[in-house]
Amino acid sequence: MRNNQFAIKPTEFADQLKELTDIKFLDAGNQTTTEPIKLWKSFLQKSFLTAQTNATFQQKAAALMATEKMDLAQYLNERQVVSLQAFYNVALQLLDFQPDLDFELADPLTALKKIQLKIVDHQNEDLSTDELKSAWYWLLATHNKDGQTFIDQLAANGYFVSFYHDSNVKKPLLFNGKTLPVFDPHQLIREVVYVESPQDTDHDGKLDLLKAEILRPKESGKDFTVPVLYTASPYNQGTNDETGDKLMHDVNVPLTHKEPDEKTYQDIAYHEPVDKNLPKPRQVKKTTTKTEETFAREQSYTLNDYFLARGFAVVYAAGIGTKDSDGVRTTGDPEETISTIAIIEWLAGIRRAFTNKTDNIAITADWSNKSIAMTGRSYLGTLATAAATTGVEGLKTVISEAAISSWYDYYRDNGLVIAPGGFPGEDADVLAEETFSRRLQAGDFHKIKPTWDKKLAEITQDQDRQTGNYNQFWDARNYRKNLKNIKADLLLVHGLNDWNVKPRNVAKLWQGVGNDQVNKKIILHQGQHIYINAFRSIDFTDIANLWLTHELLGVDNGAQELLPNVIVQDNVKAETWNSYDNWVDPAAPTEKFYFSENLLSQDQLANPNTLTFSDKLPENIFQNYCKNIDKWQNDLVTEKSKTMSNHRLIFKSERLENDLLLDGMPQVNLRVTSDCNFGLLSFQLIDYGEQKRLRVSPSILKAKGLAETFDWREDDLREFQQNSRSSEYKMITKGHINLQNRTNSYSVDELIAGRFYELSVELQPTFYRLLAGHQLGLIIYATDFGMTIRGNQDVKYSLDTQQSSLIVPMHQV
Repeated sequence: MRNNQFAIKPTEFADQLKELTDIKFLDAGNQTTTEPIKLWKSFLQKSFLTAQTNATFQQKAAALMATEKMDLAQYLNERQVVSLQAFYNVALQLLDFQPDLDFELADPLTALKKIQLKIVDHQNEDLSTDELKSAWYWLLATHNKDGQTFIDQLAANGYFVSFYHDSNVKKPLLFNGKTLPVFDPHQLIREVVYVESPQDTDHDGKLDLLKAEILRPKESGKDFTVPVLYTASPYNQGTNDETGDKLMHDVNVPLTHKEPDEKTYQDIAYHEPVDKNLPKPRQVKKTTTKTEETFAREQSYTLNDYFLARGFAVVYAAGIGTKDSDGVRTTGDPEETISTIAIIEWLAGIRRAFTNKTDNIAITADWSNKSIAMTGRSYLGTLATAAATTGVEGLKTVISEAAISSWYDYYRDNGLVIAPGGFPGEDADVLAEETFSRRLQAGDFHKIKPTWDKKLAEITQDQDRQTGNYNQFWDARNYRKNLKNIKADLLLVHGLNDWNVKPRNVAKLWQGVGNDQVNKKIILHQGQHIYINAFRSIDFTDIANLWLTHELLGVDNGAQELLPNVIVQDNVKAETWNSYDNWVDPAAPTEKFYFSENLLSQDQLANPNTLTFSDKLPENIFQNYCKNIDKWQNDLVTEKSKTMSNHRLIFKSERLENDLLLDGMPQVNLRVTSDCNFGLLSFQLIDYGEQKRLRVSPSILKAKGLAETFDWREDDLREFQQNSRSSEYKMITKGHINLQNRTNSYSVDELIAGRFYELSVELQPTFYRLLAGHQLGLIIYATDFGMTIRGNQDVKYSLDTQQSSLIVPMHQV
């Protein structure tokens, strides 16, 4: 494995001593000893948690090797000094690395450098007591073979259990700038409140009440306030999968001509209603600090679980239109944003909540320190992004993973209906129905059904699958319009192979938030639509801990300076993550390619030519591709495929002489015609070259292999691994356009059959390393069987190569 730790905080020796004392590795018994071997033995005895007697300690020490010839028990009994070699031989074994397999006992330092583990500063081959203390400090902060810090490994084995009820332990307790699990997760307070939101989305004449489930440390209260992790999850009160499936739209429908117009943005811009005629707030009958409702088990997020033992409260809320809450689902519009931030406002002390939905007994979050972070992936991260764009008081940061920043970029693209990857036929109405969990309670649903039916029909109509244009419906769901309002710092995570929430969503957010506005960081991985908090090769949990400790506890731990602006997982070398200053930089260098039979570089002249392809497939092949999209993709990209040879154009560059790094949004410029008065084009940028590539789905290395702390929930240890077999190509990125939306996505251009038109298409952003000897390829086609509608229409497209080009932001590695 390769260890990539970005969250190890540089720490002065005096602070190391203080922290080692705080966590009881240094105490009255060993603090002043001048004998390194005794100090080391005391450290080891404290870390061998299952050894209750000296005999069992000796037994366990004898199972480890200190040198090639001597086990640890012998070494401790016979030596007076601690050699660098012995210390790191034992350290590597404590970190679960194996001699002869992962390192050589004769030379542990070579393995340390290869694995990228920290080595203490030392003067000689034998460690002084001060050097040993520092070496032990860095060992505790270092990742083991499973990607978990040694101190978290000790925590999972019970090291901090005695700290739970020790009044002499300062809480929260910090080590290397991060919080430690000194709160008993088995004594969490679990309670439910109903937050009064300033909206009436179900039009029942009362402000919507929103259920919030709270988990917080037993110690939390008016006299000991704690920070809050809040996850807004429309899924966590249940979903309607069957009724959602029934609403899925047929994608085997024809593309049609759209009537040209001259709409401006102002014609379709969404404006918040000025007067909503809202009901009056409820009259409070009395106020209490005790809730009336609890719950057994939440639909948890393991990153949140990790922080529950570290003194953070966690709140889950599903929002309007979900089980036990009021309102209706709206799929990402301002009403959903209002319901999302209502929870934050209550946690920040500026909104009311009640103990139940009928008695008007108010309750405050007096245990909250009014510093809130939002966490979550996909829809959950999307609502975190939406909340941040309001500038709501109390929201200090969001850790937003695989999040939508504009719903148009999720369900549409340049005037086309585009499915999120893997879900052809899904749309905003389908998602609304799936998350409308009020349906799950028959009594409640009986009362709300007419209102819901009306709202769902409204969403279906307004999302406009007929034209695919950007309209007022989508403008209301574009959070990027409000980026100027963001005050919360951003930690963004996204997959470069995520074709569900496509990378444009995070790239436009990253570009749109100014560096002088907030602190922002981004992590880009090579996966699909996934979480990365339990990966072996990157210290994401430590990054989150360092970040949240600074953001919510106000600890000056250097998180903003220590963490790189951009961390990117390499797509060639497994378990390799690199840091950069920026991503999708408009000022980045570009290379221009011209079209001929192949992609030609700038210093070559392309021969004028017109190339043509047809979108119409034989019916049997069309039906086969509809059922087997992977086969369609392979036939599309592979030149030798006869079934697709006349239905797409493939252009390839010469073989690269050097590695190239693609960083940003490739742009295709075309002069093109359709022989009908409608048309669509799709594009894929391809890496052609034989290679064992990383899988885009992680492998589970150990099921339930990572404990959040002692006897408290686990997560699967995962990692991106290389395929055992080589492949001939890899899709880098893609893009689509309706030929009648050449100017923009909200106005319709004329398209006259047979007339050439010029257009530019920005492909989805990427960060990709192309190896020397490979070829960069561009495929131009029409129907995308995985994403667009599939009319199988007899449309022919012609491309003027002389007036066409590909511009790729790239530079040599």
